Formats: sequence, C-alpha cells, structure tokens
Amino acid sequence: MRVGIIGGGAAGLMAAATILETAPEAELFVIERNDGLGKKVIISGGGRCNVTTGIQDVRTVLTKYPRGGKFLSKAMYHFPPADVYAWFEQHGVPLKVEEDLRVFPQSDNGKDIVGVFEKLFRSSRARILLRHAVESVRKEGRGFRIGFKGGETLDVDIVVLTTGGQAYRQTGSAGDGYAFAMSLGHTITKLAASLNAFFTRETWPAEVSGLSFERATIKTKRDKEYSFTGPFLFTHRGVSGPAVFALSSLVAFEQYDTHTPLNITIDLFPDETIDEMMKRMEIAISHAPKKSFLNMCATVVSKSLAEVMLHQLHLPGDVHAGEVSRKNVLRCVQWLKAIPLEVVGRGAGDEFVTAGGVDLSEVDPQTMESKICPGLYFAGEILDVDGYTGGFNLQASWAAGRLAGSSISAKMES
Repeated sequence: MRVGIIGGGAAGLMAAATILETAPEAELFVIERNDGLGKKVIISGGGRCNVTTGIQDVRTVLTKYPRGGKFLSKAMYHFPPADVYAWFEQHGVPLKVEEDLRVFPQSDNGKDIVGVFEKLFRSSRARILLRHAVESVRKEGRGFRIGFKGGETLDVDIVVLTTGGQAYRQTGSAGDGYAFAMSLGHTITKLAASLNAFFTRETWPAEVSGLSFERATIKTKRDKEYSFTGPFLFTHRGVSGPAVFALSSLVAFEQYDTHTPLNITIDLFPDETIDEMMKRMEIAISHAPKKSFLNMCATVVSKSLAEVMLHQLHLPGDVHAGEVSRKNVLRCVQWLKAIPLEVVGRGAGDEFVTAGGVDLSEVDPQTMESKICPGLYFAGEILDVDGYTGGFNLQASWAAGRLAGSSISAKMES
C-alpha cells in the first residue's frame, strides 16, 4: 500500500515513523516543500525544541488546549507525554524535564529531535521528497493523485495531511493544506494567530524591557472575562511570556488594533489583596518615613518600574515617604494590582501557532481518518486544535501523528 504524507513537520514525521515501525511493507512517501525536515520543530522553544510536557496526568494535559482537548483524548491516551519522552530516549536522544515542567533534549538542540527521524528514514524504504511543493490532491477512484509544481504527479492509496497551520511562514507553513482539505470536501473554521506576544499602545514598557515576573495575573474583558496566571515579561513593544501567550490563545478570535484596542490589566501580586499590600506599605513607611517615596516603592518592585508607576500616576518620587498621603499610597497599590495597558497588535512568540483549522466534527478522533473522504488522514496543526505554550502543541502533533500512523497500519493488516 502506498502512503503519501504531505508535510514533514512533527505530526508527519511521527506518522511516518509509526508506519515504518508497525507496517514496514508500506511504500511510504514523505513530501516536504523545504530543503529539510522539521524546520518548525527545530526552531520551537527558541531553537531548543520543547519536545513535550513533563505533566504526566493525561486529564490535566487535556485541559491545556483551548480548542480540541476533547477531540485529542484518544490520541493523547494512545501516546501520552511519558511515552513520547520514552520514545525519543529509546531512539538515542536523552531528554530533561525543567523546573517549569517543559521537556527539552539534554543537548538543548532541536536538530537532535529531527535527527531521530532522519536516521530512521535513512535505514528504511521510505522515500523523502524534499523541495517538492504540492499543488493539488485529488481523489482518484479509491486512491489519490498528488500533483506537484512542474506537472509531476504521484499516485497513492492513502494521504496524510500534516501541512501545519499558517504561522511561521518562513518555515513553509503557508496554510496550503487548508486548500487541499477543502478540495476534498472538508470545512475550515475561522483562523487566527495564537500564542503571540502583545504589542501595546503605551511605550513605557520599553523603559523596563526585560523585567520579568514569575507569577502575575493578566486579565481582559470583552464579551466575557479571560484571565491567566503565570510568568510574563515586559518587552520593548509591550508584554510577552507564558501568561501572555496563554491569554492570547484564549482571545485568539478577538479583533484588536489601534482603533479597537484590547484592554488588559496586570496584577503583579495575585496572591496578596490590596488591603494586605497597603498594610505592608504602611508598615514599611512607618519604619523609614524619611526615605524617598521612589526608594520606598523600589522595595516592592524594581526601581525602573517604580519610576514608571510614579510617572503614570503623576506622583513625585523625591518627597519623603512619610509625607505621601494614604490616598496616593493606595493609588500605587491599586496600579500594581491592575496595571492598565491597551493591546493594539500581535507579535510572534516562541511557538506561535494557528487557532482554527479542519473542522473536528469531520474527522474521526479514534483514527484521525476523514469522515468525508475515506483514506484521507489528518494530524497536527492543520486541525482545529491548539494548546498553550509549554510543549503542548508538539505533544498534540506527536500524539495525533502516532494515532494516524497506527490506524493506517491497522488498516493494512485488515
């Protein structure tokens, strides 16, 4: 049986590896438009490749997907993070779990992850067609005809679409897989960027660029309220980091720009109430009333952020702390508990993915096969599935690719 896997990213690579391991008699073609495999895998996690998550409980893992968690259930139990971890180690890549439960190669080099597949393919009968841009996929009888730029064609019995989304276009994720899916009868949901940084109208974040917090709560409200608590940092154009990426995922389909900004607030002390912070400030002031108010505020947050706060609130920093009214101390505490920012744009994060994709109601979650077009399978970001930052998107791709590959092998045996 001839199998054509279109897209040499995480999902396609794992689908191919699974078929090679479980149905070595298959005639396998891995088709990739780039000059190498796994371009996006290599650059994920800042080039270190956040392979999966260190969270072991599958039910907990499934809560990390704003869209598609329920659909992924079978795939995730079939190939959970612990099995992904073991699979790569068994294939010669030692991994490590970091404090934040992200999993990386011990080498911190994403090329080692892709190297596993390159080695597998070299020692198999798989044909890797690099620099092959697919132009069309047509149903021909019980099989498919894949058309390439230049007029060449390839006939196969089974097609696996793992072309990714349309994020990181420089890696070849141009979104053309959506067109192939639609030509075979599938519906594509609304698409949006996810896991992105926020660009703000305010320019003051540049003054504290690089300043990070391990735990803050970022909120926004449009039709409903969204919030996420986790690490974040200020950048020269706004805010970024895991909590920002997660919130961006929750509001992926909200429209925001300079005309209709997304108003967010940042609570730098989510585990303290305003009253508790006020008491802390008042005690500190009573112990050192002659200290400048700027230096007093700098005992709570960095001096650079304290300067920004006082400037934003039009308060002097060079007066004695004991001379500042309780009302103005309260204003500072309230600002730190709800720093207001207007988000007017999106910026790429480490994992930057596409929210939306092939409508999940048209795909069998038990096999990853199309319910509309027999012999067509999907896996990876082309589907309407996306997760938070932290290895969840690669985990979804490995799991769905594994299930698709296993299902195809089972079909060959039947």
